[in-house]
Amino acid sequence: MARLLTAAAALAALSAGLTFAAAPATAQEDDGEKVNQVIVFGDDPCPESSGNEITVCARKAEAERYRIPEPLRGVDAPKADAWTNRVEAYETVGAFGTMSCSPVGGGGSLGCTQKLIDQAYAEKANASDVKFSELIAAERAKRLSTIDADAAAQQKRVEAAEKAYLEQKERQQAETDAAEDKSGTATIATPVEEPADK
Repeated sequence: MARLLTAAAALAALSAGLTFAAAPATAQEDDGEKVNQVIVFGDDPCPESSGNEITVCARKAEAERYRIPEPLRGVDAPKADAWTNRVEAYETVGAFGTMSCSPVGGGGSLGCTQKLIDQAYAEKANASDVKFSELIAAERAKRLSTIDADAAAQQKRVEAAEKAYLEQKERQQAETDAAEDKSGTATIATPVEEPADK
């Protein structure tokens, strides 16, 4: 019992000493000054300090404005993993049995097919060919929006060409008929041959 009381007293003295040692530091921090740390890019101006606020600016190149912060680039550690991935990992902890895609438990292998299907759909949703198909669909819609006007213009051109052809043919026929009426003979150079009897 005496040892327990001695340990408690030592702990109380240690915590009191830490409290007194920390008192001057808190007094320095409570003088009302605030420090504003700002990262500025390129030629952006640094905000000016006002009153009891100190503004410290770190200037970076303009090319860094929309990039992932340098400490987080290429970090292959659990802290850089997305929360959704962590949650999904926690959801699969202890998953075994039917439809679990696990060698543990009865029917564990049955879930592997569903897992493959889910992965295939996820890859398909995020694949680059989906973006290409969206671009192709947009281009197709743009072309289809003008196809009626193009078809109408083409139809007018075809009808005009047919009309001109028919008018020319009628004119030639009229000229031929007029020439036959004047001379009284046919203007065909070679007569039609009669088929020979066998």
